[in-house]
Amino acid sequence: MQVPRFDEVKVGDQLAPLVLPAINRTTLALYAGASGDHNPIHIDIDFARKSGMPDVFAHGMLSAAYLARLLTGWLPQAALRNVAIRFTGITQLGAQPACTGEVVEKFEANGEKRVRIALKCSNQHGEVKLLGEAVVAIN
Repeated sequence: MQVPRFDEVKVGDQLAPLVLPAINRTTLALYAGASGDHNPIHIDIDFARKSGMPDVFAHGMLSAAYLARLLTGWLPQAALRNVAIRFTGITQLGAQPACTGEVVEKFEANGEKRVRIALKCSNQHGEVKLLGEAVVAIN
């Protein structure tokens, strides 16, 4: 991993996008097992339909994990200082998540050089499913 330097990073810089395979039932089952989140709305089509949904859909925290993966593909996990995420839509089966990040601020806090990054996770149609921001320490 080529770790960026504070003096090289500019407001407006884009992180390399993270585009993932389409969400399928296997993805949901594997995530449920890994996370311990076995909420039936995500894995049981009968339950989802009884709840008024056409089918199961992705765990919101799965997409949040993809955003974290975007960040840790740019900097080591130890550089993370804060991550805040807001869910804005449901990620349906067949959706192909695309995670992006943009540097929106450079500053110093607690003796560290830091960067604020605007985060977004959208599907292949450009529909935003998560928005957020992260603050990372960078040398």
